[in-house]
Amino acid sequence: MWKLKIAEGGPWLTSGNNHVGRETWEFDQNDTGSSEERDAVDASRAEFQKNRFRTRHSSDVLARMQLAKGNKFSLDQQQKPKDDETSGDINIATVSETLRRALRYFSAVQAHDGHWPGDFPGPLFTTATMIIVLYVTESLGTTLSSEHRKEICRYLYNRQNMDGGWGLHAEGESSMLSSALNYTALRLLGEGADDGPDMSMPKARKWIHDHGGATMIPILGKVWLSVLRVFEWSGVNPMPPELFLLPSFVPIQPGRLWSHFRMAFIPMSYLYGKKFVGPITKLVLSLREELHIHPYKKINWKQARKLCAKEDAYHPHTWLQECLSDCLYSFGEPFLACWPVSYMRRKALRQIADFLKYEDDISRYICIGAATGIIHVMLLV
Repeated sequence: MWKLKIAEGGPWLTSGNNHVGRETWEFDQNDTGSSEERDAVDASRAEFQKNRFRTRHSSDVLARMQLAKGNKFSLDQQQKPKDDETSGDINIATVSETLRRALRYFSAVQAHDGHWPGDFPGPLFTTATMIIVLYVTESLGTTLSSEHRKEICRYLYNRQNMDGGWGLHAEGESSMLSSALNYTALRLLGEGADDGPDMSMPKARKWIHDHGGATMIPILGKVWLSVLRVFEWSGVNPMPPELFLLPSFVPIQPGRLWSHFRMAFIPMSYLYGKKFVGPITKLVLSLREELHIHPYKKINWKQARKLCAKEDAYHPHTWLQECLSDCLYSFGEPFLACWPVSYMRRKALRQIADFLKYEDDISRYICIGAATGIIHVMLLV
């Protein structure tokens, strides 16, 4: 069974507070649990899957079941308010009893280190990017067990919208970024092109095709698909790492950007400067056909770099941005690739690598967020 581990460290982990508040799920193949526990888990999973379009959050039911058991409390014993307590007649006895019920419940779901565990899923594309990193580094099979793969697939299927796509977050409307990346992740995890409950994979592929195919994915997705080799780096707008060499007073120096944008742009510019790609496999070749609406070899990558689905276009580019992008693409990149100017790129890449290593060290590899932390993982391999 899956067990929620609280405040446990490891040989590769460091902590400033003895790992207080750390939560990890681990699969214990030696502890199958009682038949009642297995039935309760299966029933909770089935209930969530049945109502997933109405109630998007899982309410951490499985974690709270385990925490309540550890605190010797049964969630089934949690008393519900009586009819006379909800009729609008409020008195001291009613308030006191309500507070006692609340205290009993929150005491039951409190972890032994003092904090209250809870799921923080964040954006729905981060899991997919982790799968891509493991695949291109050829470590997917050694890192994720069959049980891990099964639960990741269950998670992604349960987060799929009724129209077949995935949103930026659990309650978001479908976007090309999350839809294309999560479809790709499921295929990398071993799901077939026609697999999934209720024909989930064909529905996802139809949503992607109906919205223009994977060439309509925004730049973050273009970078990840280029790494996987189901997109081409020539279809990505330039992100020259040489900008990192500019003095700090220059407005376009990456160090002057907003923190989250900066910590995403810098590692992405490293990948762009390296043109990092994984191996070509039969699955990669198949994904090239599944994700795009045109034959892969006939796609106009120069034009594709400007494409973005309307679901993902929060702020359309200005003419100045388009002009700058075109100049960098047509003149800047060819010039920076020529010797001896190419020395600047090698120097910039070294500085960025040092910067990212420093960021990992001071943040204990947590980084500013999961989306950027996953890129760091690939750069360290």
